[in-house]
Parts: sequence; structure tokens; C-alpha cells
Amino acid sequence: MSNVPEIFGSMVFSEAVMQARLPHATYKEVVYAIHHDKPLTPEIATVVATAMKNWAVEKGATHFTHWFQPMTGVTAEKHDAFVHPTGDGRAIMEFSGKELVQGEPDASSFPSGGLRATFEARGYTAWDPTSYAFVKDGVLYIPTAFVSYTGEALDKKTPLLRSMQALNKQALRILRLFGDMSVSSVRATAGAEQEYFLVDKSVYDQRKDLIYTGRTLFGARPPKGQEMEDHYFGAIKPRVAAFMKELNDELWKLGVVAKTEHNEVAPAQHELAPLFSTVNIAADHNQLTMELMRTIAKKHGMECLLHEKPFAGVNGSGKHNNWSMATDTGENLLEPGDTPAENAQFLLFLCAVLKAVNEYQDLLRISVATAGNDHRLGANEAPPAILSVYVGEELEGVLNAIMNEEKYAGSGKEPFKVGVSVLPRFPKDSTDRNRTSSFAFTGNKFEFRMPGSSQSISEANIVLNTTVAEELRRFADRLEAADDFDAELHDLIRDTVKENIRIVFNGNGYDESWVEEAERRGLLNLRTTPEALPYYMSEKNIQLFEGNKVFTETEMHARYEIMQENYAKTIRIEAMTTSDMVRKDILPAVSAYGGKLAKTLAAKKALEGVDCSYEQSALKRLCELTAMTSKAADVLDEAIMESASIAGCEELSCFCRDKIFATMSELRIYVDEMETITSAKYWPYPTYGAMLFSVR
Repeated sequence: MSNVPEIFGSMVFSEAVMQARLPHATYKEVVYAIHHDKPLTPEIATVVATAMKNWAVEKGATHFTHWFQPMTGVTAEKHDAFVHPTGDGRAIMEFSGKELVQGEPDASSFPSGGLRATFEARGYTAWDPTSYAFVKDGVLYIPTAFVSYTGEALDKKTPLLRSMQALNKQALRILRLFGDMSVSSVRATAGAEQEYFLVDKSVYDQRKDLIYTGRTLFGARPPKGQEMEDHYFGAIKPRVAAFMKELNDELWKLGVVAKTEHNEVAPAQHELAPLFSTVNIAADHNQLTMELMRTIAKKHGMECLLHEKPFAGVNGSGKHNNWSMATDTGENLLEPGDTPAENAQFLLFLCAVLKAVNEYQDLLRISVATAGNDHRLGANEAPPAILSVYVGEELEGVLNAIMNEEKYAGSGKEPFKVGVSVLPRFPKDSTDRNRTSSFAFTGNKFEFRMPGSSQSISEANIVLNTTVAEELRRFADRLEAADDFDAELHDLIRDTVKENIRIVFNGNGYDESWVEEAERRGLLNLRTTPEALPYYMSEKNIQLFEGNKVFTETEMHARYEIMQENYAKTIRIEAMTTSDMVRKDILPAVSAYGGKLAKTLAAKKALEGVDCSYEQSALKRLCELTAMTSKAADVLDEAIMESASIAGCEELSCFCRDKIFATMSELRIYVDEMETITSAKYWPYPTYGAMLFSVR
């Protein structure tokens, strides 16, 4: 049995380790730099590097790596040994401050959206001291940012750190207006609930679609799926429990506070949830979690599927991003208080979030826009592609009272006026949860339910941090210019609620009537990635990111290009895999089975009075389906070829959606029906039933 207090953080170069290993003055400078976003001097970096290397070597490390998050959706690393020759045939282990602070990986082979030409290889990794280094598999991992030779961000960490700075700056302005001088910093916090599937490796290895694309491109529904709802929170199977135990142990060693684990709704689906941490560390930890899920699953003879919709007909996987803001003094700024001043402060921060979601619906939708997530959004396990905010009945009543300047039932007889009427003690769970909401207030945080399971949480949190920072900036500008702070605060909160109440929706997001209602309210319903992405480069959004120093327009355009390219590349890979499976495996298998049926039919017809209806009807239908499948495969191949000549990224992504993906969907209908007719002995791939119930 694991001794959790003993192993927790044992492989992390944490503040406690630094305190024990660094000179006291050095330790204080490092901690100050971490908590106040200050750079370290080269001299301090050298001292830290030596202590970090000695500690890592004691943990079994022989190499170090600058661990970064390029715009590929996964992490990147290049390992360098600590070993340095002494000149007399021996070697010593060395690690300099320069090696700690900066690295130089090849930048030309990572997605750059045109920021770097192929022949321009220079890029830099820069140590992020706010996210602790750790040892894994004999390597010292140093979390770093990744930028081009000319300074543009080529990764997800750099803009995330910038957005955190923007939020910190504006939130402090608001707190100072409320007379709080004790707070030194405000940090966005996050906790990412991670859903995933586990299937037996033996069936995974037989599915080209899972290997190449992460999802099944074909598959008829099994007799049993999730209809009985017996898997959700059910007893965890021994193989899965063993996997979860090892995963927890490895995560705990790396300082990841894995807290909750359970079976999810679909067969073979599970979830892991951590405790909150600052959003930068939460993003790093979630990347580690996904990586360890994949590697540890293999050790247990399984494969971990992180695609948003690996199986049609059952729930897909999301990654609920629980977001809030906290001060360095321990105050959660989205926690309602007991006094009028605290209530007013809470309401102001709440209004900033409401306004941010309402004004920047497009950016929040784009932050979760991928080809994989398009399968999931709007289905019955995920919120629709429409942004709305669930606040619960009690808080909605407060907002309505503010908007209409009416009496609120819970706050006495006076009309609701900020600073006069007291918001009653607001229980954390005062209302039921709404799992159909895309953005739900859950007592002292917001749960953004739209991110997909395979995505980095950085994109969503960059948008959340930046948009809320922008609204707080506008609030601070207005309040700082006011002659009467209390009166202006009251009017500001009232005006903000009135202008943004359309984003509040407490009903059923799955109901078709909500789609109609959202349209009446003027809310966006961007169902697909190609539909959403053009909004990214609007003047409003460029001003937002440039004004808060999170992205330059050049960096935004690069990311826009990459998102468009990734969508098209994903669909094209799926299409080529579809064609390969159909032509090399499915049609030959069905043809062979058809030949068997034809022989049986001929033999039966030679016998007088024998019923041949089964063979006759099955063979006829298979012949029809194979003809339709072959024709559709021809259309698909032609579309793939045509797509290669389309130059514009917007035109290409739309073509991939409207022509290639549509043809793939048509092909799937024919193939899935063929699977229900063809003998299991002839069918070339493991079925849905075999995959979903493969782990026993």
C-alpha cells in the first residue's frame, strides 16, 4: 500500500526541496521571483542549477530536458546528458545556470503558422520557475516556454503566462478600490477533470482507425451500450483498479493532486479529477496526466483513448475546466461573502465573468474548437456549441433584483442596492448542478464544460484570463474616475447585469427549444470548427489580445493558420484511413463472405423445396451495399485529391467538412450496415462490443 505523504512530491524540486538545498538568501530570492513574476540573476540561476542537478542525480537522473508545449497539442522534449568529459578519460556531472535558464531546440519543424520558415531553425526555450522541475524516467524535466528567434510565442505556455499577468494586474486594481492593500497577487486557478477510455491492447492493435486517428471510423452499435446506466460509478474492474493505482502513485510522486477516480457513463470510460492549482501548473499537470495515462495503460495491457468521440453511439470524453481567481492571501474572489463590501466585490467579479462570456462567446467556442470536439459538442453528454452561463435560481434572483432595482426576497425590505442590502449567506451548493450548461457557476468557481478530452487546457484558460482581465480593466477605469464610488459601483453592477443577462440560462441546454431561444437572444451557435474559426481574427479580438499584451496580431494570425491547418489535416488523415480500411480490408472481406453466400445459395437451389430466402436477401443487400460503398469510396478519393490543390486555409477546412467529412459519414452508414449482415468470421476488425467490453 502506498505511503502517500511519503511519496507525494518526492520527484519534484519543490519549494520545500529548495529550502532544504539552497542557501537561505538564494532560496528567498527564488521564492520571491516565483511569486512576483521576477527574473532570476545569472548568479542565482547557477546556484539553483547546481542544487537541482545534485538532487536530480540522487533521484537517478542522468539527463535533463527543457519540457515545452508547442502548438502540436502534445509536449516536446530533447534530452541532454549531465555528463562532461574531464580530459583525462573520465567524466563528471555538470549543469550550468545557462543550461537551466535557456535551451535552443530546432524551431523549424514545429507548427508556427508562418512565423518561422523551414530554413529558420533557431528557437529558444526559457525556464518557467513558477512550475516546478521534476524527475521522471531518469530525466530532469524543466518546464519551459518556447519562443522564436524573433520573440514570438511558439507554444501554449507563453501566452498563458501573459494572460495570468494581465488578470493579476486588473484584479489588483479592483481590490485596491475596495481598500484591500494586503494582497500582492491574484492568480487564476484551475482543476481539469479528465475523461478517458480504456480498451484491451489486443483489440486496439487490430483497429487501423484507432491507431491512426484515435477514433473508430466504422462500427455498428453493439446489443448493449450505456442504456442500462450500470457502468456509471459502478465497481471498478481489477485491471482498471490496478492501472488507477499505479497512475495515482506516479502522479502523486510528481506533485499532481489526483483526488477522484470513477467509472464514467459509457462502457470502458473513466474519469480522474485533481484538486485546484494555479492555472499554469494545472495545465502542466494535465499534460503529465494524459502522458502517464497512455504509458501506464500499456503496462497493463490496455490502451488509453483520449479522443473526444472514440465510439459513436456512446458518450464521448470531455475535460471540465473548473476556473476561479484566488489571492496570495487565500481569498477566492468568486466566493460570496457575509458582509456588504464582500458581497459587492463578489458581484463585481461575477459581473466581469458574465460580461466576458457574453462579449467573447466566439473566443471561448474557438478555444475548444477541434475536429474531434465537433463530434461531441451538442451531443447528449456535452453542452451544446452555444455559450451560456448557469448561475442557479438563487443567484439569478439576485441578478434580477439588481437589474430591476427591486426587493430581493432574501435580503430584507429595502430595494436591492449594493452596499446597503446584504446578500444572504450563499451556500456552496444552494442549487442543483446543470450538466447541460457550457459554463456553470458551482458555488465558488465556474465549470467550463466544453473543452475536449485530448486538448490542452491552456487555450481555454488563456481566453478566460484575458477576457475577464479586459472586463476588470474597464470596470477599474470607470470606478477610478468616479466621484462617488458606492453610487458608481451600484450603477456599474446594475448596468452590467442588464447588458449581459441574455447569457444567463438555467434550463436544459439539450432541448431544441434552447437553440431557438438562444437565436432569439442573439447568441452564437457555431456548430463546427470551420464555422467558428473566422471569428478569431475579428478587430474586437485582436484589440483584446494586443491590449492585454497576450498576443500580437502576428501571433494571432499564426495561431489562426495552425487551427485551420490542424482541422484540415485531421479530416484528411481520417479520410485516407477510411479509404484504406474500405478498399484493403472491408470490401474484400464482404466480397469473400458474399462468395460464400453465393455458393451456399447455388447449392440450396439445387435441392428441391429448400428455403433460400436468407442467403438470397443477405446476398442481394450486400451486393447493393458494396456497390454503394465502392462508389462512395471513389468520391472520397477524388475529394482527397481535390483538397490537395486548395490553397486557402478557410476554403480547405470548409471543403474538408462539407465534402470529405460528409462523404466519410455516408460511407460509414453503408459499412456499418454491412457489418450487421456479414459473418463475424469474415469481418476484418474487432466489433464495438469486443472493444467496449474488452477489459474484464
